[in-house]
Amino acid sequence: MAGLESISTVFCFLFFSFTALFSLFSLLVFILRLRPWCNCHVCRNFLTSSWTKDFDNFCDWYTHLLRKSPTGTIHLHVLGNIVTSNPENVEHILKTRFDNYPKGKPFTVILGDLLGRGIFNVDGDTWRFQRKMASLELGSLSVRSHALEVVAAEIHSRLIPLLASVSGKESNGGVLDLQDVFRRFSFDNICKFSFGLDPGCLEPSLPASKFADAFDLASKLSAERAMTSSPVLWKIKRFFNAGSEKQLKEAVTMIDDLAKEMIRQRREMGFGAKNDLLSRFMATVDDDKYLRDIVVSFLLAGRDTISSGLTSLFYLLSQHPEVTQAIREESDRVMGRAGATPSFEQMREMHYLHAVLYETMRLFPPVQFDSKFCQEDDVLPDGTFVKSGTRVTYHPYAMGRMESIWGPDCLDFKPERWLKNGIYSPESSYRYPVFQAGERVCLGKELALVEMKCVAVALIRRFDIQVSQPGQAPRFAPGLTATVRGGLPVRVEEREG
Repeated sequence: MAGLESISTVFCFLFFSFTALFSLFSLLVFILRLRPWCNCHVCRNFLTSSWTKDFDNFCDWYTHLLRKSPTGTIHLHVLGNIVTSNPENVEHILKTRFDNYPKGKPFTVILGDLLGRGIFNVDGDTWRFQRKMASLELGSLSVRSHALEVVAAEIHSRLIPLLASVSGKESNGGVLDLQDVFRRFSFDNICKFSFGLDPGCLEPSLPASKFADAFDLASKLSAERAMTSSPVLWKIKRFFNAGSEKQLKEAVTMIDDLAKEMIRQRREMGFGAKNDLLSRFMATVDDDKYLRDIVVSFLLAGRDTISSGLTSLFYLLSQHPEVTQAIREESDRVMGRAGATPSFEQMREMHYLHAVLYETMRLFPPVQFDSKFCQEDDVLPDGTFVKSGTRVTYHPYAMGRMESIWGPDCLDFKPERWLKNGIYSPESSYRYPVFQAGERVCLGKELALVEMKCVAVALIRRFDIQVSQPGQAPRFAPGLTATVRGGLPVRVEEREG
């Protein structure tokens, strides 16, 4: 009897293994039919990863290709992706033919497990509803004032004391990972501002956060889905709950659990008279799954983009002490020598600081590229034909490095390019789509700039911060936002007086 059971077990194992292999083979045949092999040099370089011989970052390889293109547009056939750095094309996609270039179902499927029906992953009426709600809230004076209070409290109660505690010390070799600090700082802020909850990630002990780690992993693995030559590849792994897809599922489950807990706590505490965004959305939305998706979208927007921008800022300031000194002089002139957080009015007077932030994000945009999907056959202004269903990507990282847009000094860090007679002078958002443009322009733009300015002023006036390896160019990890591999190790010295 035992022998028969063993034979049965082996038979079942072989049957299911054969079935799995047959399914895998069928899917691979489907891939080949769906996406014919392309033997052009760009696709070969992508498939073989030979571009890594000459470039540390995928975005730098794209920049190289776009510079060589007469139109500033390339076609990566194996990904079914048209990539452009042409401002006229960007305006066409984000404004002129906005309705023809939604996020699209392929994109929503890629990020669906993480973002669900959140504002960054939907189109049509669902997108319009969330955007209208967010616009009303983020534009109100009470919300802006609440945001400034949250940021100021986090700066003075946690950020400054943390840097002061390591100033001049040789513990850990005298080095602090500033990227990690900014990620913790912005995570605390967005949770307090959006949900009325304090995760305490920037406490002096720098506690580990399973949720923050899960969010990082889910962001990374979701982004990697978009880099596969066919969605069928990651869907196979998801079907078998294997490899990276198993990791993604586990990370998203942890994110779901915390989001549900946030919503539950807010319901128990009452949300009628609360200032946080979650409470305001809960007054209109009863669907907890929908609220979860909104929660996660705000976390992505408020945490990763701001920490990325601040990391790039202090990387560049470390190489340009004259810019640091100019910020100090401007802040002293506007605020006096007191160390308080600047008011909204004072921030509006700091034109040089504003220019520094814009110049930082020109070279290192927090979101390096953004994709849409063409609904109907179209022709871009540069003459590129776009077939229905094609992914179309505009590339802010590459655009910031184009001589055709910024001149021969495009690779130089020059805040002055944004100033006319000392006053900030904006560029077209289609030449500088760091905050997107058109109908999907970033609603949190002003709040993000306020948070970055407050941090910059507070730290620059109080500390000298030097990157440990200033000559080493950043290498970026895969993700939905720009994250530097290995962080940003710095040495901190408290200034006298």
